[in-house]
Amino acid sequence: MPIEIRRFGVGHRRPEGPPGTARIQGQVVHSDGRGVISELAFARGGAIAPHANPNTTYFLVIEGGGWVSVAGERQRIQAGEAAVWPADLTHAAWTEHTTMRAIVIEFAGADDVAALGILAGTAREIGPTEEGLVERGEGALAPRPPDATKRRDAATSEGEPI
Repeated sequence: MPIEIRRFGVGHRRPEGPPGTARIQGQVVHSDGRGVISELAFARGGAIAPHANPNTTYFLVIEGGGWVSVAGERQRIQAGEAAVWPADLTHAAWTEHTTMRAIVIEFAGADDVAALGILAGTAREIGPTEEGLVERGEGALAPRPPDATKRRDAATSEGEPI
């Protein structure tokens, strides 16, 4: 089965955001009975109006920053941070003088109680081996690769961007 690629971001967003938003563009990346994943791009002064829903939601900021609130408490949020919006509590997000991009992950339901029957399992016990109990792991760090920035022939398509 081939890998499925889903596009989002610039050029793939709806020009108007979800209902109850202002100055936001968005795109649903995935939606099924388990939940919804979407990307939201807030312009300066963008806002998700205060509202509540029956689902636990994670608001992961990937660029810029702004504000979030839950049950009347407000806090700044920036790239690399995530706010948890518990089910049935009023929450909101907005920007003032900056822009912000966020990935929103909304799980179906307040928690994972419905999935426990599917995900239930037990950890295997680690027992003694023929040599006895394992007290300490053995191993070493992999050797550090040569510094690609010092090589003239380094491939620019490898590794993370500089």
